[in-house]
Amino acid sequence: MGLSIRAYARHRGVSHVAVKKAIDTGRITQQADGTIDPGSADVQWAQNTLPPRKAAAPEPAPSPKARAAGPVAATQPAPRETPHADVPPLSTGSTSLLQARTVNEVLKAKLKQMELAEKKEELVDRAKAVAHVFHLARIERDAWLNWPARISGQMAAKLGVDPHTLHIALEAAVREHLIELGELRPRVD
Repeated sequence: MGLSIRAYARHRGVSHVAVKKAIDTGRITQQADGTIDPGSADVQWAQNTLPPRKAAAPEPAPSPKARAAGPVAATQPAPRETPHADVPPLSTGSTSLLQARTVNEVLKAKLKQMELAEKKEELVDRAKAVAHVFHLARIERDAWLNWPARISGQMAAKLGVDPHTLHIALEAAVREHLIELGELRPRVD
């Protein structure tokens, strides 16, 4: 049996809102019964929470011993401890907070690029483009269907044939051609 959210907040020394936010963002996980295992939650908290940002601390003044030893001793850096040396690396089986933030930032950048392209009018509305192409194709089809009626009389006079017979032949040829063109399916991705 684990701790409640408020009890874990007291254990951690943070507000219950901070614990709730950590649960909601996936930094720590609850057990099936809704309680929090303090041991595993502490490890998850350390792995998935960025350390607080601190201002650069001013260099401490050299001690009297260091001043007496001369400039060589003063230039050697003191050994530093690595913070959270006992914490395993960020990568566990699930997505870490750092990975989630990186994905979020990449998505924000892509969204900003799309918004900029939209403002520059470089993007085309797909539905409008499909409707426009359909409208143009219908105009083209109607023009071809009306062509035999317009031209058959003039062609019949030049060729010395029956205008009605020529009109029927031209209309049949145009309809066959339009059927062939209708079988072509444009791909709109």
